[in-house]
Amino acid sequence: MSGTGQDEIAVAVKMSWPRAYGGTVARAQFKQEPADFIVEEQLGFEPEGEGEHLFLQIQKQGHNTEWLARQLAKWCEVPPRDVSFSGLKDRQAITTQWFGVQLPGRPDPDLSAYEEDGLRILQARRHPRKLRRGVHRGNRFKIRLRNFNGDRELAEKRLQQIALQGFPNYFGEQRFGFDGGNVEEALRLFRGEIKVRNRSRRSIYLSAARSWLFNEVLGTRIQQQSWNQYREGDVPGFFGNQSLVRADRIDSELLSRFAQLELCATGPLWGRGELSTQGEVATMEARLAALQPQLCAGLEAAGMKQERRRLVALAASLQWDFEGDDLLLGFELASGGYATALLRELVDTE
Repeated sequence: MSGTGQDEIAVAVKMSWPRAYGGTVARAQFKQEPADFIVEEQLGFEPEGEGEHLFLQIQKQGHNTEWLARQLAKWCEVPPRDVSFSGLKDRQAITTQWFGVQLPGRPDPDLSAYEEDGLRILQARRHPRKLRRGVHRGNRFKIRLRNFNGDRELAEKRLQQIALQGFPNYFGEQRFGFDGGNVEEALRLFRGEIKVRNRSRRSIYLSAARSWLFNEVLGTRIQQQSWNQYREGDVPGFFGNQSLVRADRIDSELLSRFAQLELCATGPLWGRGELSTQGEVATMEARLAALQPQLCAGLEAAGMKQERRRLVALAASLQWDFEGDDLLLGFELASGGYATALLRELVDTE
């Protein structure tokens, strides 16, 4: 547990929370060049071909998502609020994702006229509804870990373990900014030391604070060896959707659904309202939250509401192969999952 008291926070600079399967099995270099990290957003549905929203599938390199959204707003001559996207994507990578531009009663812009280094519009289709945050099904990753230095047999066993049992659904270290600075800025915001008028920047700080608290709970569950097990008082969540289950008692069916990876335990995304867990689980979550009262009070004052997030992430279609000294990985994660959370169970990266 890395909380240190009511007035300070020990920022986990390099994801120092516990690992589920023990130490890493190797060292490797990650993101030495953009092609080492390829991400393709899986929308999960097809735009219908008509409506006031123009959906654009764009491949980008060297640009972050919010910058591109602002550029699209200028190009389409609409306010920035009329450009939407489902998920943030890394700048130092080759990523493909969807953007939505609201153009009621207006024709499509001339796509051939839009030119920018590192960008390519793959397709454009109309849709009747706005593209909202988190609506995409997931992301497909292709990763090259260069100069793999470790036991390849142990690495394959660890990957098999991850494929069968999943891995901790930590928020990735990129959520917290350089040296955890986003969490520190959230604390300054909550203390009234700074004012943040930019809505996007404010959202980043709030998300970092919530994510920190969630990771603290997950790390404690790993230490207790219960991160992938049901404990009385848990609120289980389904894989594949956001539905939760109220389990009044432990029975064989519930335990079987956990074992078959249909359900898993969830942790709190902090905000207003009561914890939905009960018994020892609720006591543990409340105790950890009490170690950071400024974060919790700040999130509540900002209007965030209690939500839940799965403690376990699954890597669908996990594949791997060695190419010379490099390890190649391919897998798909549900929306909100972090590839770096999987990697930290396998290798120390540079």
